[in-house]
Parts: sequence; structure tokens; C-alpha cells
Amino acid sequence: MSSLIRHQTEKVGVFYVLGKPRAKSRDDTATGKPDKIFYIMYRLDGKKIEEKVGRESERMTAAKAAKIREQRVNGVSLPNTERRRIRKEQKQALESRWTIARLWDAYKINKPDLKGLTTDENRYKNYLREFADRTPEEICTGDIDHLRLRLIKAGKKAGTIKNILELLRRIINFGVKKGLCPWIPHSQLHFEMPHLNNVKTEMLTAEERTRFIEAAHHAKNRKAGQLMLMAYYTGMRRSELFRLKWTHIDFEQGFINIVGEGQEGAKSHRDERIPLTQPVRELLSEIENEGSAYVFPGRDGISRMTDIHKQVNAIKKAARLPDDFRPLHGLRHTFASVAVSNGVPLSHVQKLLTHKDPSLTQRYAHLEDKALKNAAAQVGNFLAITDPDDKG
Repeated sequence: MSSLIRHQTEKVGVFYVLGKPRAKSRDDTATGKPDKIFYIMYRLDGKKIEEKVGRESERMTAAKAAKIREQRVNGVSLPNTERRRIRKEQKQALESRWTIARLWDAYKINKPDLKGLTTDENRYKNYLREFADRTPEEICTGDIDHLRLRLIKAGKKAGTIKNILELLRRIINFGVKKGLCPWIPHSQLHFEMPHLNNVKTEMLTAEERTRFIEAAHHAKNRKAGQLMLMAYYTGMRRSELFRLKWTHIDFEQGFINIVGEGQEGAKSHRDERIPLTQPVRELLSEIENEGSAYVFPGRDGISRMTDIHKQVNAIKKAARLPDDFRPLHGLRHTFASVAVSNGVPLSHVQKLLTHKDPSLTQRYAHLEDKALKNAAAQVGNFLAITDPDDKG
């Protein structure tokens, strides 16, 4: 700009230089007279400042430039350099903010189990978008209550509402755990979950269990059949079956170690083990180990399994099980129900299911009545037997 001729205007501190004519669009050729480019000069904190304020082709005039200069001098508006600095700082601050949207993207990348991710994605898009541009510390209990009440008014079921709120809580907890956002005290952010009265206990009848075992043994997908039998004989959770490695099985001592996610070899999980029964030993002897560390590997035969929904449902259909029976979860319930019905104490069932909270096992308490009746009947039979020679 120093090489261009400055043309003073009638306004103090305003001048212009002549620039090349500007084309109306990228495809047009510039024609006509040179374009005036207006500048203003002023001092701020003793420092001389010159800045460009616009072109004549952009409807800038000497009078408009003088008004801008007056605003700069009086501190009404900031210089271009200062505004650029502020915009840069704002952009950096925005990029460093761990909003719910950014945490959600990071959560998806770090989520080891892909099952349910599509459902969670739909929950996020449909119900949690309002929190996308806010950080966890910018959310309060009132916001959560407002969302919960809105979902209730929309006619959503209690289980659906709980899953939506739980997803938001998981996203925030993920950010805290990874050090991406600060811990938020309970007094600031509290999730009031809807009361669920839909605890479902599933138990297959003796006839259904016979059909299931037959269908599992003759399943087209042998791996799915073996996995379902493992769930049936042990009561293990779906995620525990997917994580089960050969090194977790202690054939010598007769136990299966239940190792949690990311807790390989952790001392806190040494007590979480279940007995290795004879049916399980026989089942494991039938499973071919083709070099994978996992007992039930995924499709590639090496890595961990992530889904087997279609295969287990095919076995469920072949066994003619009830439509509302949840294959793997239902087999866990069946294991516990059969145990309690046959006199196994709830405290032992709690250990077998690796329930940390004893209240979770209480759902099977009503089945103790059957075991007590059976025990009483046996005692009654014993007492009814009299010795003919005993005349006392």
C-alpha cells in the first residue's frame, strides 16, 4: 500500500488509494474505472493506526469511513487487528470446549461393544440434540427435569425415558473419567430416573428346556448353539460370554473367572468366579480352539464377538420358545429360577450370578416357596413312614 498514491478526502483522517476495478463475478472480466479503497488514520493509546475500511464498489464512502474512524477514536468499536485477535481467541476457546456433541463423538470411538450403538445414536439424535453445544458443567438438574417431563408428556414409556437419560449420564461420566471435563457435584446435576415397574423374570418350563437343548445341539450355527448352552448351564451374562477367554477357565481348580471390561487380571475381580460344572466341562471340550484367545470369537475366528442376535433367535424359533423370551437374558433367568426352585439358597444364587447388589437376586425370592413345599413334602413322607415293630 505504501507504493500507492494516497488521495486525501474532505474528511479528517480519511484517504483512499486507487485499486484495480473489481469484476462482478468470477466469470466476468473487470472493466471500468479504478476502484477507490478507503482507509482511516487515528491514534490509539499513543500508537498510530491505519486500517482499511472498504471499497467504493462495496458502497463505502468518505462519510461512512469518517463515522467508522469516530467510533474507533471514541472506543465504540475496536480496531480490525483487535477484532481479529478476539475472534481468534474465541475460536480457540470454542475448539477447546468439550461439548456434549464432542463427548458423544469421542464416546462412540472409545465404546468397545458396538451392540446397541445404533439405538443410542437414534436416542441422541432424537432427544439429546438440545444439549449438543453445551458442556456438562453448563447443564443443571432443571434441564434434566425439563427433558424428563417433556418426554412424559410426549407419551414415552418409563423404560424409554430411563434409557435416554442414562445415555446422557453415560456421555458425561465418560468425559469426567477421561479428564475431558470437570467432575460435577450431585447438588448441581442430578438425574431423577422414572420408576420402572416392569421387572421381568423369565423361566422356561421343563418341556421348553428340553426343546431348547435339542435345538442348541443341532443348531445350524454351531457356535451360537454352544454359546447359548454356556449361558444356560452357567447363567453368565451376554457380555461375559463375549469376553470369555480360555485363560479365564481354571480347569484344574474347577472355576471360571468372570473378568470385567478392562479389568484383565485385576485383583478386585478374583472373587468373581463361578464353579466349572460337569456339563460345562463337556461343552468346552466340544468347542474347537482354532487359535483365538476367546472361547467364542467373532466372524474372523480371532477377535472378540460383538453380535450374534440373528443366530440365537434362529435357535429360539427352532425350539418354539415364547415370542417374548429374550434368548441370552432369558437363559440367565432360567438358570437362577431353576436353582432357587430346587432349594439353592438366594445367597448362593447371588454368588453364581455375580450380583454385587443382593436386591437384584430378590426377584427370585417367590420361587423359594416351591423349594420349601418340596422340602416339607419330603419331611412329611419321612414322618409318615412308621416301623410296624415300633409299638411305643
